[in-house]
Amino acid sequence: MKISDSLLRSFKVARIHRYHSEKVNCVHYSANGEHAVSSGNDDCIVLYDIQEGKPSRTLYSKKYGVDLIRFTHGEAKNVVFSSNKLDDTIRYLSLTDNKFIRYFPGHSARVTALSMSPVDETFISSSLDKTIRIWDLRSPDCQGLTDPLGKPVCSFDPDGLVFAAGVESQAIKLYDIRAFDKGPFACFETRLNRSCDWTGLKFSNDGKLILICTNGGAVRILNAFSGSVLHTFSGYNNSKGVSLEASFTPDSKFVMIGSEDGRVHVWSTESGMKVAVLDGKHPGPINGLQFNPRYMTFASACTNMSFWLPCIDDL
Repeated sequence: MKISDSLLRSFKVARIHRYHSEKVNCVHYSANGEHAVSSGNDDCIVLYDIQEGKPSRTLYSKKYGVDLIRFTHGEAKNVVFSSNKLDDTIRYLSLTDNKFIRYFPGHSARVTALSMSPVDETFISSSLDKTIRIWDLRSPDCQGLTDPLGKPVCSFDPDGLVFAAGVESQAIKLYDIRAFDKGPFACFETRLNRSCDWTGLKFSNDGKLILICTNGGAVRILNAFSGSVLHTFSGYNNSKGVSLEASFTPDSKFVMIGSEDGRVHVWSTESGMKVAVLDGKHPGPINGLQFNPRYMTFASACTNMSFWLPCIDDL
């Protein structure tokens, strides 16, 4: 089944889960699409079985809290997460026996992004301490550090060869993972007119586009090779400066974002036109939004976690 304008317009909430008592900080799907994980301000980590359509496990990080969370490369048995209590160490947790495998100390301020390599055991993190660190899951020692000269967010490209750093909400710097110590090989300056901070970067699956997420009322996509601005998407509610997550669909043809009124807005990356507005009836702002990498479903989260499915009858 291909993702199209009409298919996206047919999506409806199929399941709502209320396992978090406070805001959901992050949502992530495993690479095979079989599992999802959510982290919340209530120190709770919930693992979901996508085929069954229900939560399979709830874990707690009462001591450290849990902010950003990512499944590691391979099977959905382990996660890496950043903390919002105690310190800014990144932690590597086994979901099967609820034990920490390793700690990754080094950052001295809040971690702003975590990105796993799609090809090996490497991951990168950026922080308000103005550094990007490169890690290997097998070692607690930082494998490399780059200082992009400003507050960064970061993301790997789909081939795991390049990572992008969004610096001080005004420039994107591209680094070769094998030669990051030589500095960026490309730099694109792009400023959104509105006064807002960049809260994340994402590459499209085909590697051709970079999406800038913000805490303002607009997100932007750029050509990943030339840095030219292709489209700026706005017209959704975000008056309180919430960090709203935007996502590509797996075919790279659409961008989706939640809003503070609980709706999901969808645009075509090709035409730049808005193709759908979906009402998720979320009681609060949609902080997390991710499309499943393998199955025709996506997740949106405020304090509730909603899983959406297309209504074939509507097509």
